[in-house]
Amino acid sequence: MTLDGKIALVTGGSRGIGRAVSVRLAAMGAVVGVNYVANPAAAEETLRQIEAAGGRGFAVRFNVADAEAVQDSIKEIIASHGQIDILVNNAGITRDGLMARMKDEEWDSVLDTNLKGAFLCSKAVMRAMMKKRWGRIINISSVVGFVGNGGQVNYAAAKAGLTGLTKAMARELAGRNITVNCVAPGYVVTDMTDGLTEDVQDALKAQIPLGILGTPEDVAAAVAFLASSDGSYITGQTLHVNGGMYMGH
Repeated sequence: MTLDGKIALVTGGSRGIGRAVSVRLAAMGAVVGVNYVANPAAAEETLRQIEAAGGRGFAVRFNVADAEAVQDSIKEIIASHGQIDILVNNAGITRDGLMARMKDEEWDSVLDTNLKGAFLCSKAVMRAMMKKRWGRIINISSVVGFVGNGGQVNYAAAKAGLTGLTKAMARELAGRNITVNCVAPGYVVTDMTDGLTEDVQDALKAQIPLGILGTPEDVAAAVAFLASSDGSYITGQTLHVNGGMYMGH
């Protein structure tokens, strides 16, 4: 699988799953735009790992929930690089809390970043993809969008919303040879899970038939497949990467 000559943009690409996706796509030959909003040092570390893997990348700072910033930044990338072939909508935040106590702002900020952000970024890249008659849009959902999770009604709603967005976009864009798919990770080893006690980690693993947490690289491998020519006949689908924790139909 090669992505030579392709330009990719990974939102929230400075750490975790976004970093693994950025490094993997760059290692396959794509030039990768690493989007970040608040942590330039983390974005620079992603670029360092991209270069160590023999790839090329650049950092781009904008907030995916800011429509004007999205438009301006994506226009600038297309002006500099001529195109954006692959968009990975990975940027996401959490504002956890029980629904009875959840503030409107905690709902709005999660929906704006995790769902509206994917809409804004996709809308901004699709014209260039349609013109080229080639494109890949990959939305990073979550197992939580399928099974729910107490204390995360905002996050679960946003991640579930991505699957509907994916299917509708896939129908609209298929005629222009643009595929749109979802990757839904389960429990993945991140900074957040590293901070959990061994007992809590064991309880998580007990819910997973394979008995282990996933890695960001497991998710990146699924994204890489969908971005490559090997995934060209797949659109409107959700690929679950969760060790069997949820087995969708």
